[in-house]
Amino acid sequence: MTPQINRAWARISSLLPGGADMAEMRRDPRRDLLAGLTVAIVALPLALGFGVSSGLGAEAGLATAVIAGALAALFGGSNLQVSGPTGAMTVVLVPIVGQYGPTGVLTVGLMAGVMLVALAALKAGRYMQYIPAPVVEGFTLGIACVIGLQQIPNALGVPKPEGDRVLVVTWRAVEEFAKSPNWTALGFALAVAAVMLVGARWRPTVPFSILAVIAATVVAQVAGLHAAKPIGDLPAGLPAPSLSFLDLGSLSTLLSPAVAVAALAALESLLSASVADGMTVGQKHDPDRELFGQGLANIAAPLFGGVPATGAIARTAVNVRTGAGSRLAALTHAAILAVIVFAAAPLVSKIPLAALAGVLLATAIRMVEVGSLRAMAKATRSDALILVLTAVATLALDLVYAVIIGLVVAGALALRAVAKQARFDQVPLDEGDHTAEEHALLAEHIVAYRIDGPLFFAAAHRFLLELTEVADVRVVILRMSRVSTMDATGALVLKDAVEKLRRRGITVLASGIRPGQRQVLDSVGALGLLRYEGRDYASTPEAIRAARDHLETAGVLPVLPTRKPLTSLTSTEEALR
Repeated sequence: MTPQINRAWARISSLLPGGADMAEMRRDPRRDLLAGLTVAIVALPLALGFGVSSGLGAEAGLATAVIAGALAALFGGSNLQVSGPTGAMTVVLVPIVGQYGPTGVLTVGLMAGVMLVALAALKAGRYMQYIPAPVVEGFTLGIACVIGLQQIPNALGVPKPEGDRVLVVTWRAVEEFAKSPNWTALGFALAVAAVMLVGARWRPTVPFSILAVIAATVVAQVAGLHAAKPIGDLPAGLPAPSLSFLDLGSLSTLLSPAVAVAALAALESLLSASVADGMTVGQKHDPDRELFGQGLANIAAPLFGGVPATGAIARTAVNVRTGAGSRLAALTHAAILAVIVFAAAPLVSKIPLAALAGVLLATAIRMVEVGSLRAMAKATRSDALILVLTAVATLALDLVYAVIIGLVVAGALALRAVAKQARFDQVPLDEGDHTAEEHALLAEHIVAYRIDGPLFFAAAHRFLLELTEVADVRVVILRMSRVSTMDATGALVLKDAVEKLRRRGITVLASGIRPGQRQVLDSVGALGLLRYEGRDYASTPEAIRAARDHLETAGVLPVLPTRKPLTSLTSTEEALR
């Protein structure tokens, strides 16, 4: 095979399950099976609730949990990740359903899956590490608020009002409830949420969500509480895979929402995998494999009527806490949910929607880590601003825009902080081999400045103002050995400042220019302006001597005796580079 084919095959094989994955699954299967059972119990009401919230129905949530959960577990890059429908994805899907209908959501999920596979092939997973913590915390807070608000209509027992914005829908639902209160539905929602929140503090290992849902269902059936509307009929099994929903003519229209879904799936899945790594010792996910697994999961889920899926932080955390050690636990979770779909659909169909709303309300509340939010708010003003801005944008706009806004603001504030580190200070001339009298004479006509830190677009213009305000001297020496980085903007600004000084009759020399900086300066034509007789100056003493020679030649200074040749530098001179 050619080298190109070998490299392509090596890349493909690196994304596929290997012998090490199988060995991990055989290490302690009993523990993984128990963890998978626990996660399935926790995931069932969440899958149902998020399916209902997305607008495609409870059956779509179950199909996603089974199909996407199994494929992401098998092909993903984390041994501990549990995937399925999530609240964050539901937030994105609701307006897509409203605009394009259920078939549009299925097409979007398929397109997003293809995009995720492409991102994996491009090795894009590594860039997740560059997302700042305040953006993640603000994003999570905003999602929690949106998930909670989305449950208000079902919690109040009113039909979901029309509207694209969650705040508008919530307000209309409250108005409808005020006209015709449904206290039964509200009571179920509040009771289930309270049981989950209190139970989690009392016995964290007990799956109170499923217990509360079962209790609510039994009470509704025994007492004949018709005001507590149930989920409704569910198919006893998964539908046959089909591409009948796909309309090739609509692909261009759905490209934008597909990009949003793919971006969210990548972001949430890699964040969840990172959380799982942090909760364990010795586990480390492969971000590119994780994107590949999520891509396959999202390609397959729509074929069975499922919504787009991501890694689920809450279910993954339960998986880790119950002792999972391999991907067998997540596979077990998907298998158990499949059994429930085939064997218990009539029972599941009787669950009150208000009870599922209570589950999701409690989930939204538990997503908010008060300690983390307090830490971010106290860290710096910039961190607090980024957190609040990302959370508000998530609530008012959408998740992808919120992350983009958070990243842009975080980047701008980071550049501002870095730019503040740049310094431009006048430094005394090295007396070197000059007498005190000679040094005083040189100091009348030569001034030296040291540039510390980055000289780039965010800091360059301040530097220009300071340099062009130099007092009336004949030579300016720029000590540049401490310039940490320089871009084209910094080099152009430096060139502009040097040309302005030259028009005033001031010669500018530079010492300690690094090779990488020399290339940038030369590319914009600034390097030649910083030389005398075509020479570079490795050290400040060399530049001082060149300046002295220039002033002697111009008749500004009397010819002073040269005590040392330019090629002989003392240790003191080396230190002044």
